[in-house]
Amino acid sequence: MKRSRPLVVVIGLLVAGLVMLSWTQTWFTVHLDHTAAVVKTVDADGATVVPQYTAVAIASLALFLAMTIAGRVVRVVLAVVQVLLGVAVVVSGVTALSDPVAAARSAIGSVAGVSDLGAVRRVVTGVDVSLWPVVGIIGGVLAALLGVAVLFLQRSWPGPSRKYGDAATPGSATAAGVAGGPASGADAVRRPVVRDAVVDWDDLSAGVDPTAGDAAAGQPDTLDTVGSTERRPTGGASDNEEHREQH
Repeated sequence: MKRSRPLVVVIGLLVAGLVMLSWTQTWFTVHLDHTAAVVKTVDADGATVVPQYTAVAIASLALFLAMTIAGRVVRVVLAVVQVLLGVAVVVSGVTALSDPVAAARSAIGSVAGVSDLGAVRRVVTGVDVSLWPVVGIIGGVLAALLGVAVLFLQRSWPGPSRKYGDAATPGSATAAGVAGGPASGADAVRRPVVRDAVVDWDDLSAGVDPTAGDAAAGQPDTLDTVGSTERRPTGGASDNEEHREQH
């Protein structure tokens, strides 16, 4: 179940692609009265019959891509939206299929020179319906069912990844302090604080002084680590002067 998310996303992209493909194909071939129009037939594709298909398909594509990084609550919202998008595809397709002449009205009117629906019907002698309206409707049904499936499957999906871990994440400054255990007395003063340059840089980017905690704890001596190399502070000028006086 936890590995179902990639499969759901791939299926969702394929379903959205199927809806988009049906939108580009010819849905109806309308035969016209030769005495009322200069041409005998008019091809009405999905772009003419159901222009909203392209917007719905693009929205569905973006929705399934967003599911790859969304949290649980957002996934539920996206799943509900996906169900509504699938229903919209089905309703649009069924409406066009139930009245092909009205759906292809703009294509017929541009050829016959009429715009009124009653006049358009009078010049039409027959309509041939292709399989693409059915393909589009099936795509809408699959999209809606996939949205319902996401509502149940997303419970087992892992949450979104975080750029920065929690405070207790291994490798962080807080986790290092917890792992080392509490220190008290002279040991807390003598023991140097091992610093992580990456964590300090993140603190500086957030506007936090990474040395504030060291000063409050009374630990002036720190070790700065970059990778596996330790760097000691360069503030030991007095030690150098004492070394020269001895010589």
